[in-house]
Amino acid sequence: MFLYALRRAATGLVLAVLVTLITYLLLSLSFDDIVRGRLGPAATPETVRAMKADMGLDRPVLVQYLDWSSHAVRGDFGVSYFTSEPVGPAVSARLGVTLSVVLVALACTVLISVALGVFAATRGGVMDRVAQAASLTGYLVPNLLIAIVLVVVLSINLELLPATGFTPIGENPSRWAQTILIPVLALLVSGVASLTAQIRGSMIDELRRDYVRTLRTRGVPTRSIVLRHALRNAAGPALTVLSFEFIAMLGGALVIEQVFALPGFGTYAFEASLQGDVPIIMGVSVFAVLLVVGLNLTVDLVNGWLNPKARVH
Repeated sequence: MFLYALRRAATGLVLAVLVTLITYLLLSLSFDDIVRGRLGPAATPETVRAMKADMGLDRPVLVQYLDWSSHAVRGDFGVSYFTSEPVGPAVSARLGVTLSVVLVALACTVLISVALGVFAATRGGVMDRVAQAASLTGYLVPNLLIAIVLVVVLSINLELLPATGFTPIGENPSRWAQTILIPVLALLVSGVASLTAQIRGSMIDELRRDYVRTLRTRGVPTRSIVLRHALRNAAGPALTVLSFEFIAMLGGALVIEQVFALPGFGTYAFEASLQGDVPIIMGVSVFAVLLVVGLNLTVDLVNGWLNPKARVH
């Protein structure tokens, strides 16, 4: 298991290097525009060259990347071109806002999907058709539309929840829960649709296998068969779908944060990309890829624990 984890971690490290290198190479194509944006429309070619030299952007791109990465591995991601604030702490603070929404949405997605998927697979009939209809609806309805409807109903009409803003959990837990509830609901609908469909399908396949019939002939309770055996074997594919949903929720957070005026990771990345703030863009890229790599590593380890055969791949 240790070697399996080591291989997965090494793969993730290579991915992180490739993503940051490609990101830096693409950004280097617009260095002149970034410098002109800082100097203003009246900038002359001489002032552009002088500022590029002052910022170290006139060196070979690979040298710049190696210099940046040597600092990044020590936790130094530089400072913003426009605000001069350290990138690492700024990204971490905003990432906390995004993760407080995404992780709660992910946890609710798991709870709801497992309950619906298992119930639909074991009960069948009307419940199965309702679960399938709910999954199809979740696929078809975009998060933005759900967010707008929730704001109109819960914030404007009923005045139950705030429409915008964010309160840190350490400042006021009750207010924090109120500020993230609508964004969480908007994010989890599509996730519940995907995960419920996957769990339902996997559970139906598992319940038809020979080992289930053998357990039933031995008098093993149905509850134990479903929860201890079938659900465990069906969890592997569901975990893969869950990892994809986490990535999708991170992407969806960009739209959700704009709608609800949340000072999160997505908003910060969007504003930095509009300004061409290279240190922030690179810092955001590192944190994003580490999140994805960490999640995929966790999913691989859990899959390896659930299914020892997966460790040989």
